Amino acid sequence: MLDQIAAAFDRQDYKIAASLLKQLQQQSPDSPWVTFYLGRLREATGKLEAAELLYRSLLQVTANPKVAAQARLGVQRLATLKAAAPAPPATESAAGAGVLVLEAIAPDYRQQAAQRFGQVMGIDAYSARMLLPSRGWRLYRVGDAAELQKISQQLRKAEIPAFWQPVRAIQALKVFRVRYIETASPQVKVICENEAGQTGGLSFGWAEVSDRVEGRLPIFEHVVDLNARNQLTRREATQDYAQVIDLHLPQRRCILRFGDWSYQFGQGVLLDAKQDGELVATQLSNRIRWNKLVYFLDEQLSAVPVWTEFPQFAETALELLPLIELKSQIDLLRKAPSQWDQAFQLYSGLVSQTRSAL
Repeated sequence: MLDQIAAAFDRQDYKIAASLLKQLQQQSPDSPWVTFYLGRLREATGKLEAAELLYRSLLQVTANPKVAAQARLGVQRLATLKAAAPAPPATESAAGAGVLVLEAIAPDYRQQAAQRFGQVMGIDAYSARMLLPSRGWRLYRVGDAAELQKISQQLRKAEIPAFWQPVRAIQALKVFRVRYIETASPQVKVICENEAGQTGGLSFGWAEVSDRVEGRLPIFEHVVDLNARNQLTRREATQDYAQVIDLHLPQRRCILRFGDWSYQFGQGVLLDAKQDGELVATQLSNRIRWNKLVYFLDEQLSAVPVWTEFPQFAETALELLPLIELKSQIDLLRKAPSQWDQAFQLYSGLVSQTRSAL
């Protein structure tokens, strides 16, 4: 049936394509090809925004390389159409860029929520259901902040949990990269670097910390592998993960960032009795020492909320991040920049801004 559907699209017989697609949807509702051809149908009938949503949702969830390749081509076609379209008239809005985030939907409310979400966004319930997250947050849209604010209000009126934030509010947050904790009581003092690379001390109380955000950033390397034809190929693979923790100090409008690649375990508060000179500089010992730092923060911040759903957010954000001008403020040495770093900056910033609004 896939061949028949493809042939119908080739000859632009969208009525037959829609009929065949309906049959395929009944036979194989979970097939990624259903979502792809729904996108093709919307693209062909001028519903470009709905088509792009379907293509991008496929890129985030499908493991089928053929479907992913076709979805990527669809996104590229739509980008070409947008670039060729006349620019909209200038407005007086100075809100700038913003992001719209969907929050998790409870399973027993999912079907009803999909219908309401589809009505607000002008898409069918099937597409809407795929876009609604069941866990964590989903970066749904990047665009004009004023417009996203209106959409967010409409979604909340329809009882769809969502929120928006202007990018400039996240850009304004100060991030200090912690090198080590010099003292832990009665007042905490950390030695850290600001965004300009200047080192200094910052003192605060544990009670000032409102939230703790944890994440793992993949470390990519180019590896040589054998393909199906027993030929040598080079590909990018995840070799390891860097651990990162943000502590939020809302009264100071800043974030303290700890990274397992940059924290100086041999300085300041001793987290390991061997720190006086017997540490072995291996990856394993660094991981053990990082875990000891995490346990230490657990003890000091036992009542502070911990945000751990960064991976789910990042998977939905990577495709949209090129549309945002946001420095990662992560000093992890990489052979090439990674949007995972930028995704963590956005996630942590959203936590900070959302919590401060409560």
